[in-house]
This record gives sequence, structure tokens and C-alpha cells, in this order.
Amino acid sequence: MNRKLLTPHGLKFHPFSAQIPVEALWTSPAIDQFCWRFEQQLGEGGFALISGVSGSGKSATLRLLQARLASQREIAVGILSRPQAALADFYRELGDLFGVPLRPHNRWASAKALRERWLQHIDTSLVRPVLLVDEAQEMHAAVLSELRLLTSAELDSRSILTVVLAGDDRLCGRFETPELIPLASRIRTRLRTEALPPADLLKGLQHLLAAAGNPRLLTTGLQQTLCEHAAGNLRLLMNMAHELFLTACRQNLETLDEKLYLQVFNPDPKPAPRRLRV
Repeated sequence: MNRKLLTPHGLKFHPFSAQIPVEALWTSPAIDQFCWRFEQQLGEGGFALISGVSGSGKSATLRLLQARLASQREIAVGILSRPQAALADFYRELGDLFGVPLRPHNRWASAKALRERWLQHIDTSLVRPVLLVDEAQEMHAAVLSELRLLTSAELDSRSILTVVLAGDDRLCGRFETPELIPLASRIRTRLRTEALPPADLLKGLQHLLAAAGNPRLLTTGLQQTLCEHAAGNLRLLMNMAHELFLTACRQNLETLDEKLYLQVFNPDPKPAPRRLRV
């Protein structure tokens, strides 16, 4: 957003954008527990899963987890950018992420080179490399199965990579199919992001406004109204607040209140029905 629109409101960043700084993200107790459990898993490897409905905070949790991993030494983290890719491009991207020149047409040689790189990293740092995959419900079943086999060593008694899969409920449904049950059985740490009660949404909104530099940008009444009408969905809450903020900027309003909410989301209230006289 144009900086000129933020300055009159005393904001350091646009608080309702998808690109808010990771340090401004609110961490629920469930997310904090998941990140802690995952950090304990780094020495053993294996799979972790973040699932939930769209807009419930899965990608934000991955961002928080990435930031926590970045603060630790000797952890190599790769983020898969094209989960929908077929096997050949999947190997190409893994090679690029972990600095291994691969020949995707020779899958055996590519797998061997990747595994050697990961084992070398484990021998020098005692922790497994990490692969983060967002929108994992888009991955081909063949790619998911290949990833399971690629990370397994010593007759499946050792895992040489730590993988976090994040996806909506379609991913959980796919794990019930016969070809992906072996992978599902290897998921050791799970987090399901669900609809949040208005009280938790309010905590997150207040945390975000304070981090952005203006905790009084929204009146208390408007904050409560937004949280009660967001259906427990963080993304919906941010989208509504974003629309209100843009309208406030256009009208040169310093504070957003309930009157603005009615103007934007209920512009033409239906007139009250007239009572018939007897």
C-alpha cells in the first residue's frame, strides 16, 4: 500500500495485508505448541501436517515456523514453490533448493545425490534438513509417495529429511486412499487450524493493531463487530478490515467505527415494514 495512506494513521505497515511482517503475526497456544513439538522432531526427521479450512492460518503458521527455524544454526530449510509439479520438475526444484545438480530423467541418480547431500548435512549438524510445502493438497499422489521413499533410509528405520505438509481438508481426505496411507502413518506432529471464537479473533486483531503502531485505529465496538461477523475465519476478518481501511483512507477518516461498517457492508438497509392501522 502507498506509504502516504499509512502515515496519517500512524501505521508502520498495512495491518490487514497478506504481507504483514512475520513478527507481527499472532501466535495462538495451539500454534506455539505445534512449533515447539516440531522443533523437537528436527533431530529425528519425518513428516508433520498442518491442515484446516481455507483462511484459517495454515500459511501463517508456516511463516512462523520458518522464522523460528531461521533463528537456529545449521538448519537447511527449503520451501517448495510448485507443489503441483510432476515428478521431473519436483526433482529439479529439490535439486535447486538443496544445491544438488540433478538429472531428472535419471531418477535413481537424482535420489542418490539428494540422499547423500542430506546425510552429509546430518553428519555435520546432527539435525535433518527441512522441506516446507504449502498447498500440499495440489501434490500428485506419485510425488507424495516419491517423497516418502526419498526420505526413508536403513529399511525405513531412519528418516533423513523433515517435511511439513500444509493443506486444506482435501489433503486429509487423500491420506485415506490406499496409495497414501503409508505416508499418513508416518505423520508424527499434527496441527489442525479451525474456526476461532470471537474472543480469540479479537486477541489476534488487537495484537496486529498494536504491532502496526496504532492500537486505536479501530474503535472497540468495531473490533468486536468484525470478530463476531468473521465466522471464525482469520482471512475473512482481514478482508473486511481491509475494505473498511481503504474506505477510511478515501474519506480521510482517522478512526474506523461501527458507522463506517454499516456504510460499507449494509449500504441500503431495508426500510422497516409499515404497520397497518386497524
